[in-house]
Amino acid sequence: MRVSTMEFKNYVYLSILLCISTCATAQRTPTISHITQEQIRDIGGQVDLDCSVHYAQDFPVIWVKYDRFKTVESIPLSTNAGLIIKDSRFSLRYDDATATFTLSIKDIQENDAGWYQCQVLMSISNKITAEVELQVRRPPIISDNSTRSLVASEGESVQMECYAGGFPPPKISWRRENNAILPTGGSIYRGNILKIAAVHKEDRGTYYCVAENGVGKGARRNINLEVEFAPVVTVPRPRLAQALQYDMDLECHVEAYPPPAITWLKDEVQLSNNQHYRISHFATADEFTDTTIRVITIEKRQYGIFKCKAQNKLGTDEGQVELVESIIPVCPPACGTARYGGAASVTPSIATILSMFAVYAVYAGRRIANARY
Repeated sequence: MRVSTMEFKNYVYLSILLCISTCATAQRTPTISHITQEQIRDIGGQVDLDCSVHYAQDFPVIWVKYDRFKTVESIPLSTNAGLIIKDSRFSLRYDDATATFTLSIKDIQENDAGWYQCQVLMSISNKITAEVELQVRRPPIISDNSTRSLVASEGESVQMECYAGGFPPPKISWRRENNAILPTGGSIYRGNILKIAAVHKEDRGTYYCVAENGVGKGARRNINLEVEFAPVVTVPRPRLAQALQYDMDLECHVEAYPPPAITWLKDEVQLSNNQHYRISHFATADEFTDTTIRVITIEKRQYGIFKCKAQNKLGTDEGQVELVESIIPVCPPACGTARYGGAASVTPSIATILSMFAVYAVYAGRRIANARY
């Protein structure tokens, strides 16, 4: 069959067009037309990351977990339609119709958070990339650089700091034990730094730094604030009476931090434990001490003013108790005591009762004699 010149020319022309079209198609640059937007998931959840790539039939397409700050090495996860990483939580799907590579992660863990990059490798030194960030909600964790405890002297400035990690970023609030009023006013203060311009002894105690971000129950740290202050001495009973030859307890309450040295004096002479006196200290807390001196078998010379003196590095304070003579013995401690379940009941001895009766009889006789005259 003979082919005319015109038909031959048309055939050549169509062949050239087809060749041009084929060459142009082969030379088209691969493109990433779609990448999943930022994802936020809870621990234990699942996520699908999509990357749609066109004109990349002849090039490797890979998913990489990488660090934007280059502090750790990137981790290749897949190449084309196959996984590289051996982790049952990861899987890869490829949809030929949309040329989409889907990286799925199930049972998401905290360390899965980060940036995932879809790459088309053109050559050793050339690649096309697109990326998506996966954020994982994490409960708050209070950082180690937060304050744990503080000791300050009264009047000084105090600053307590609290920082926490987690996602979303936690919010910090401050409270006091038993919801006591904060030095800043109110029962709650919000912010990373709680500052007290001039601390007072009433500010001492436990403070709570609370970090919350809506994930889990939040986190809390107890911060103990100790305030050093000069002693404050109070006397519950500044005047006491007791009969001769009976015992009597004199008391002082001392509030101070650090714990003070406590002494008892009479006529400016320091007293000590002997046959006439018995001194005892009882600490009810770090800042509180009850001190007692028992005057044993009182003699005339032991009536008068007793001083309890407390001293620490910040100062000194004192209180005084006056012991005066009485005709009738005061119980206790003149009488014996028996304790039942923490309650004290007076159980005077027969000798004590007879002695008290004799004293009263003499006192009554004197009054009758005086009345006659």
